[in-house]
Amino acid sequence: MHQAGATIKVSYANKKPDGNIRVTDPSNHYEIKQHGSSSHNPDLDWSQIRETITMLALAVAQVESSMTDGAQSVDTLTQTFTRMAKYVKKIREVTQKVTPGSLKVFQEIIESTAQNLENDVQDSVVAFQFYDRITQRLDHVCNSLDQLGGLINDPGALYDPQRWHTLQEQIKNSYTMEAERIMFEHILRGHSIKEALEIYRHHFNKNEEGLATDDGDEIELF
Repeated sequence: MHQAGATIKVSYANKKPDGNIRVTDPSNHYEIKQHGSSSHNPDLDWSQIRETITMLALAVAQVESSMTDGAQSVDTLTQTFTRMAKYVKKIREVTQKVTPGSLKVFQEIIESTAQNLENDVQDSVVAFQFYDRITQRLDHVCNSLDQLGGLINDPGALYDPQRWHTLQEQIKNSYTMEAERIMFEHILRGHSIKEALEIYRHHFNKNEEGLATDDGDEIELF
């Protein structure tokens, strides 16, 4: 996890005059290792095959980031539900021991435990909300691949760099998160999937930290 302000190191094999990077990252375990789009400024080296590989790399990065975020949400829910069960058990045990003379002491314990329980409920609500995001992002992947298939299936569009560029712009404009747009740009520039995911995670975490410090970001349960 990268902290805010951290430097993201990007290594690449070579950089073409048009600014597109062809990556060979030895630490990248993905099979898609060399890609990058030049549809915005096509040259004699432009290839619809490389454009297709680039779009597939984007889909892999989107699915990978969604799986990672989903796993984190599951971890959060598992931890919070475990703690909530303990809090409920503690409240039940305390109430069984309450006597008129010890009411004030046990009242403080119950109030503190109830507050912890409420906090975990809010954390659970936030974790569940992540699934809405994940569903939206996977829907974007499906739509992108469907549009890609339609373009490849159209002989008039397949060899037209402008049609590829238009498709890429449509996909980029469908994103609602800045971190997704940044990851998209990195893939199109030819950065490896691994590096694109790192930069995505950096900006995603930075954005989440900003939301966490926003005083107006409280969730109303009732």
